[in-house]
Amino acid sequence: MTANQNLLAANAVLAAHLVVINFNLFGLFAVPLGGWLGWRFVRVAWWRWLHLASMAVVAVQAVAGRACFLTILQDDLAGAGPGRPPLIVRVVNRLVYWPVPLWVFAIIYVALLAYVVALFWLVPVTSGKAARP
Repeated sequence: MTANQNLLAANAVLAAHLVVINFNLFGLFAVPLGGWLGWRFVRVAWWRWLHLASMAVVAVQAVAGRACFLTILQDDLAGAGPGRPPLIVRVVNRLVYWPVPLWVFAIIYVALLAYVVALFWLVPVTSGKAARP
């Protein structure tokens, strides 16, 4: 791959990473709010299990002392690119990658994972048939 292709790939990985982050954050707020407001989609089993799995991957990586595999991939690709990344990439990187030790993330992610598991009891999932209008 050329340096420009690596930079494009790094930006694509960053975009995918933002999608995953937003999915995880959305679920943390949408499930309790949706349970309270009667939103049916927050009780759909496959959506909730996908959210739990995504949060579990993040927590397990942090507890293992590893950065997210998307972070590592983006860093590898961006390191091969020419010069400085575009302004928007630098701004998003500052929002996503906080300068704190990995053990702090591990504590946060494990607590959030426990919260997601607790949401299975607080806002139980329904069978596929019951979730349809």
